Amino acid sequence: MSKLTGWWKDRSSAAKVELYTRWSFHFFMAVEAFAVLMGLAPQGGGTLTAVLALPLAAQVALCGLLSSRALDWALGRRNRPLRITVALVALTAAICVAMMALRSAGLITHENVVPTLVINTMAFASGALTLTLVKVRHMLLLAPAGGVAVAAMGLATGQPVPDSFGLAVGYLIVSLLLTFTCGFSRWLLKTVYELDHARELQAQLAVAEERLRFGRDLHDVMGRNLAVIALKSELAVQLARRERPEAVDQMIEVQRIARESQREVRDVVRGYREADLAVELEGARGVLSAAGMDCRVELGPRGRTLPGEVQSALGWVVREATTNVLRHGDARSCLIRLTVPEGAGPVTLLVENDGAPDTPAGPPGSGLAGLRERLAAVGGTLLAGPAGGGLFRLRAEVPGPEARRVEARA
Repeated sequence: MSKLTGWWKDRSSAAKVELYTRWSFHFFMAVEAFAVLMGLAPQGGGTLTAVLALPLAAQVALCGLLSSRALDWALGRRNRPLRITVALVALTAAICVAMMALRSAGLITHENVVPTLVINTMAFASGALTLTLVKVRHMLLLAPAGGVAVAAMGLATGQPVPDSFGLAVGYLIVSLLLTFTCGFSRWLLKTVYELDHARELQAQLAVAEERLRFGRDLHDVMGRNLAVIALKSELAVQLARRERPEAVDQMIEVQRIARESQREVRDVVRGYREADLAVELEGARGVLSAAGMDCRVELGPRGRTLPGEVQSALGWVVREATTNVLRHGDARSCLIRLTVPEGAGPVTLLVENDGAPDTPAGPPGSGLAGLRERLAAVGGTLLAGPAGGGLFRLRAEVPGPEARRVEARA
């Protein structure tokens, strides 16, 4: 069952909207084809019906092709389909003029054939043409301009004035609905992709901000010490050239500062790798919020008193879970809850987000395996997987402080 539905679940929200929009326009093609068949049915069989069916079928196919190419153009995937647009306009106008002329000549005898075919071909062509326009005012003028064209074609081919204006009014009613639907669908699809792209940029900026923070901390620690080392090394060189014994003292000082810098760098890296759990939780909240998600962090006062090794292990869980939320699925909200019991129960860290598929798209990565190894070092366990309803749940458990005391006494 997952293979049958994976083609839909594995798509992003923007891709789902695009697929829905494209199939909606394919459905419009089917509706227009059905309208053409119903319009030709009263005319009956014969050579004239066959001759009219061929260009009408070509016009239906051209409307579908223009709709597809226009959506690609709106999303920036190809150039504007000007040739197809000109071909559709010319073919639609030729069909409408020919049918009106045949009606005036008495070759089309049934009175409903021409109104049905003219209104449908012109209206569906207008809907496809709407997708090729950029400005809203041009879209709003398309239906009235088409109505004037229909009335002018009717009068030019000898149709009675009431019939010509009746065709124009019928076309105007249908085309207004189709042009609004097509124009709104184009705007919606483009907006969804822009929002999806903006969300990706927000996640990238959040990661870049974290890298800048680490670089800034490292610069603050090393900048002063490296400057002192450079100055004292230069002084030692000058003293050595003069054969002054103070050069040895300066190099000893350089050695001391270098060792101190090495220790400080280790402290920075250790702080980055084994940050306080509360700091990691606030960092996760900031990163996910910057990525456009509603992140809620629940941390009780007892969570700040956990042993250092437990905080380090759970801090890695928070960091890996945050990375997975950013990279996988299409999350809009995330809950991070740390529960520290008063008794001998385990400390529980829960990370739950929406927007996850019911089944994983591929094989599990190495991140969760690494977390299990880190938690195993402090006697902890990790469970992660879909929780149904589009939720993904990660649950880490570590023996609490009371359980550790009991184990230590035993």
